Parts: sequence; structure tokens; C-alpha cells
Amino acid sequence: MKTKSVPPSGARGLNVVKVGGNIIEKEEDLQAFLDAFSALPEPKILVHGGGKLATQLAERLEIPVQMINGRRITDAETVEVITMVYGGKVNKSIVAGLQARDCNAIGFSGADGNTILSVKRPVKEVDFGFVGDVVGVNAKLIRELTQIGITPVFCAITHDGKGQLLNTNADTIACELAIGLSEYYEVTLNYCFEKAGVLLDIQDENSVVKDIDTKKYADLLKDGIIADGMLPKLENCFYALKGGVHKVQLGKPEMLHHTTINFTTLRL
Repeated sequence: MKTKSVPPSGARGLNVVKVGGNIIEKEEDLQAFLDAFSALPEPKILVHGGGKLATQLAERLEIPVQMINGRRITDAETVEVITMVYGGKVNKSIVAGLQARDCNAIGFSGADGNTILSVKRPVKEVDFGFVGDVVGVNAKLIRELTQIGITPVFCAITHDGKGQLLNTNADTIACELAIGLSEYYEVTLNYCFEKAGVLLDIQDENSVVKDIDTKKYADLLKDGIIADGMLPKLENCFYALKGGVHKVQLGKPEMLHHTTINFTTLRL
């Protein structure tokens, strides 16, 4: 565990928002999300991935797509594909959409401004290739950007400081940015995706667990409510809280303005 960041007394609030791939890939949903995000007060940071779009391009280029337990194997050709998709098409389309809404955004990978430094994931049972695990966030530079009215938009690419780009989980990037900026701001980390939050019944959108603390989390784990893809997301959430993030929210984009009562808030 990293040293817990503690914002100064009376620190301003900052929203770090990660938008899920299922929203990005549907044009109507993406435009609605950009409306909601651009209406948030500054300062704010956006993080996105784009995995399905990268898979589609790889298939068109006849580049094999290898997945193990839902995680992408990133060889040299795949690094090129994700750079084109994440850092190119998706990132710049989002930035252009925000500019159209008077939100002065700049697109970033972790290499830009040395904002997010990673190490290549060590080979254990599986060699994931050029996949990065975050080891450092340049929170001071990012804070300076937010102070002059810039909204950083981060794609799911970092670097190792030696010239190698690395595919990096977007949820993790959002988490690490939130922890890093907690030194300066009271940070709310928002995971926006197609579900209304943590659900007791995956088929019932009205079964949202509205508040989860450490004890409730343990109970949900024990009962098997949190499993599969939600498990690493919740692990990131509590890692962020223990690192100094004020609170974490999960749900549909409407939660950014509390226009729906159905979303999940996590606190220690």
C-alpha cells in the first residue's frame, strides 16, 4: 500500500471519471455521457479504454486477438493497434466532443508529460506481453493543468520511461490518478458504466446496493454477490479509498449529477 495522500484542510473537490467501453461504443450513449461529463464543474479528469474497438480493428487487420480470463495479451502488433484506437480515434473523438461542449480538454497517454509511469508486468503463469502496472503518477503536473482550466482525458496507455508504451487497465489508471491527486484535492472517483451500480441481482436494475463500506463489502463477497468482472473493479475502489480518495461512486452517467437515486457509493 502506498502512503495515504491527505488533502489540505478545505481542499477543493475534484472528480475523476472513468467511462466504460459499452458506453464509448454506442454513439448515442457516448454523446449523452459527454453531455453529463462536460456539465460537471472543474476541476475534473476523464479516463477511457476502448477494448472492443481495438479488437474490431485487430480483426480487420488480421492480427490475432488473444484473451486469457478476459485479459488481452499485448504483443508488439497489438501495442500498435491499441495506440491507434485508444490514443488516436477514441481519445481524439472524445476530446473533440468535449471541446464542442465548451470543455477545454487535452488528450493524454501516460507518456505525455510523463504523467503515468509503469513497469512491464512480470511473467508468472501467463506472459501478458506489453502490459503495464502503474508505479508513479505525476500529480503535480496534472494539478497544474487543472488549475489553468484544462481537463485531461487519459487513454489506457502508459509508458515505462525507456520508450516502451504499455497497455494498462483503465480502471487502474483512474484509481491511481485519484490517489495521486488526493494530495491536493478532495477526490471523488466515479466509475460510469451501463449498470446502475452494484446489483444484488444482475438481472434487476432496481436491486442496487446504494452504500457499501468495508463490512458490507466483506458480506457481499461472502454471499457471492460480487464476482467475475465486478470483483477487480471493487478491489480498485477500496484500494483508492485506502489511498486517500474521499469516496467512490459506481453507476450510470446520470449519477454524476445525482439525477437518479440508483447508484452505489463506497466509503471505508
